[in-house]
Amino acid sequence: MTEEIFDIVDDSDTVVGRASREEVHRSGHLHRSAHLLVFDSDGRVLLQKRSSAKDTFPGRWDSSVSGHVDSGEWYDECVVREASEEIGIGLSETPEKLFKIEACEETAQEFTWVYRTFHEGPFHVNEEEVSEVKWFARKDLDRLLNSKREDFSPAFALVWTMARDSGFLESGTN
Repeated sequence: MTEEIFDIVDDSDTVVGRASREEVHRSGHLHRSAHLLVFDSDGRVLLQKRSSAKDTFPGRWDSSVSGHVDSGEWYDECVVREASEEIGIGLSETPEKLFKIEACEETAQEFTWVYRTFHEGPFHVNEEEVSEVKWFARKDLDRLLNSKREDFSPAFALVWTMARDSGFLESGTN
């Protein structure tokens, strides 16, 4: 596998350099990521459990899709690429953009755009990245986040809380 190279950004999310994934994470440089929330027709959200081989938060539940924006790539390109790579869905267009999270501790210093799409599957998981996927009803997910937050990546907990509190999850049946 080739070494991943990310853009380093300043506090305005403007590119100021490039470095390897390892260097960016080791030095705490600001960089970029995209998260996608996939919903079904019943209003459930699909979550992925991160592979035990992942370098950060292995074995924890995370957004349906989440990934770093590669150097020279934009958020919209990243979310489409990652949806295909991680859970095997081909998106013909950029999914709905919900909101942007400023770089912070929970996101590991990543500016993060959050997207939403609707898809019933099937899903084809990349086992190097994802150990399983599972549908969660919104009320059950809220309960689990309150009682077992340690089972979820900090970035997903923030994404879900912001989506819920901003009213982006109001449409749906549960």
